[in-house]
Amino acid sequence: MLLGLDPLLTPDLLHALAAMGHGDRIVLVDANYPAARGRRTLPLPGADAPRVLRAILRLLPVDTFVEHPAVIMQVVGKPDEVPPVVHEMNAVLAGHGWPHAKGIERHAFYAAAETAYAIVATGERRFYGNVMLTKGVLPPEYTA
Repeated sequence: MLLGLDPLLTPDLLHALAAMGHGDRIVLVDANYPAARGRRTLPLPGADAPRVLRAILRLLPVDTFVEHPAVIMQVVGKPDEVPPVVHEMNAVLAGHGWPHAKGIERHAFYAAAETAYAIVATGERRFYGNVMLTKGVLPPEYTA
């Protein structure tokens, strides 16, 4: 255990976040997601997606060089629908200075997630509890 860190930030997750470079993506997925398709899977089976998102965003800088640094999976057949879990995640994003997540089609989300630096397999049971984040940079004048 370390002071000041959410216990959800496991050693493997902390390593992934630190090792990611500018423009790398990390994906938080729900319990139904086929996470084994990814290059690196980090399991957090007991945690819901908004809680994991909150813990990660305390450490992850937003990528300001891309139009949509946060992306979610659209509801199949209802691309404009925003499920309650996505509302919660958007509130977490906003609370950390990130823009609301942009929805993309399900298979486009799968394809993008497969190339991400890591996939965090949460225990989120609600459908569409998936979000992809693009890491930014810390400017030279940044101080903790």
